Amino acid sequence: MTVVLDVAAVLFDMDGTLIDSTPAVDRAWAEWERRWGVRLGVRASALGRPARDIVAERVPAADAEAAFRDIERLEVADTAGIVRLPGVTALLEALPPDRWAIATSCSEPLAAARLAAAGITPGALITADDTALGKPAPDPYLAAAAALGVDPADCLVVEDAVAGVVAGRAAGCRVLGVLGSAPASALGADVVAPGLDAVRAEAAEGRIRVVVDPQV
Repeated sequence: MTVVLDVAAVLFDMDGTLIDSTPAVDRAWAEWERRWGVRLGVRASALGRPARDIVAERVPAADAEAAFRDIERLEVADTAGIVRLPGVTALLEALPPDRWAIATSCSEPLAAARLAAAGITPGALITADDTALGKPAPDPYLAAAAALGVDPADCLVVEDAVAGVVAGRAAGCRVLGVLGSAPASALGADVVAPGLDAVRAEAAEGRIRVVVDPQV
């Protein structure tokens, strides 16, 4: 059944939501695991959390900064194959520039590299360098809403990862989940779509009407 959401702004996750960076992410983290002799136990591209937090859980505290800088260098250097996901171009073109933002778990250098590779310029960008706490804490989405000057309760968060959905809900936003990193039953979003090619937006009189064909 088609779902219609009326909001003031849309706050997007980046990896797995707007862009497909999965091969690059997994290549970089596989090399990092080899260098540091650790195992993530899951695909890095499915985690949806800041790299600094992931690293800190897997290496001794004395090595954490060096290990984080290492994965950051590896990821910034590998943007091969990064592309926009289906439906992204049409959706972003329908949104006023001052009514959408990206809140990503990437550091600023990494977000800049991936957005450049995909040819996306957000209205506002919040990275892991901008908040004390990353997803699943609400801080990134609260910061994104503040950057646009919009009440978080009047925002729609668009996410593919469980940690990001938790962050969006904790920020008081409505959440649209897109499939890719987790099954619909695990996302916990208000609405789930198979991808952004099942979502369209119309802007009028300072509001955004988001139309979702869930198909799940």
